[in-house]
Amino acid sequence: MIGTITSARQLILPFAEPEVFAHEDFIEAGSNAMARAALANPETWVNGRLVLWGGEGSGKSHLAAVWSATRGALLLSATTLRAPIDPPACDIVIEDIDAIIDPLALLSSLNLAQALGRMTLLTCRTPPARLGIGPPDLTSRLHASLTIGIGSPEDALLDALFQRLAAARQMTFSDGLRRYLLARLPRRPGALREAIARLDRTTMARAARPTRRLAEAILGDLFEPDGAPGCDQPGECSASAAQLPL
Repeated sequence: MIGTITSARQLILPFAEPEVFAHEDFIEAGSNAMARAALANPETWVNGRLVLWGGEGSGKSHLAAVWSATRGALLLSATTLRAPIDPPACDIVIEDIDAIIDPLALLSSLNLAQALGRMTLLTCRTPPARLGIGPPDLTSRLHASLTIGIGSPEDALLDALFQRLAAARQMTFSDGLRRYLLARLPRRPGALREAIARLDRTTMARAARPTRRLAEAILGDLFEPDGAPGCDQPGECSASAAQLPL
C-alpha cells in the first residue's frame, strides 16, 4: 500500500500550461516603457499601425492581449492568417508576423484596415527591416509603420518575474538560490519560465525542495557557459551578476 501511494505521488502527468495575460500581472520597467507609452497613445501610430518587436518572453503577447482586451480588438495569429480579414468593426492585433504563412493575406488585411481607419498592432521577434518577407508592397507597409522594440530586461524586472513565476506555482526559493539562478540563467524571461517549470515538475515528482544541486542537475543546458548573464537585442546588458537584487 505504501509503495502504491509513493508511485502515485511520483506520477506527474504532463499538461498544457496556457499563459494568462492579465493587466495586473504585467511587470512595468524601463525596457518596456516606450511600448507601453505607444499602446496608450494609438493616435501617434504611423498610418494607424504599430509594429512591436522583441525577443521571446519579452512581453509582446502580454501587451498585445491587454491592448486587445482594452480596445475590444480582434486578436489573430499570423500563423493562421490564410485569407484577408473580413472587414472588422474594430481594431486588429496580428501576432507573430515573422512566422506569416500567407504574406499576401497580411498585405491585403493591412490595406483593408487602413482603408477602414482601423488601428493595427503587429508583433514579431525581429525588427521589420530585417524580416525579409515579401512582396515588396508588404515590406513597404511595414516600414511605413511606427516600430518599437522592447529592450533587454533589467535586473529588477527579472527578479520580480522570477518571484512571480515561483509564487504562481507555490514554490519557495532561498534568497541564495534565487540569486544563483538569476546569475546563471540567460537574461530572457522565457529561460526563467522554463527553469522554474522544470524545477516544479522535478520537485513534485521527488517530493523535494529546490536546491542548487538539483538546479545544476536539471538546468545545466540552460545555464550560460561561463556563468555570466547573456543579453538579447535590442539594447545592451551592463549589469554584472553581483548587481542582482538581494
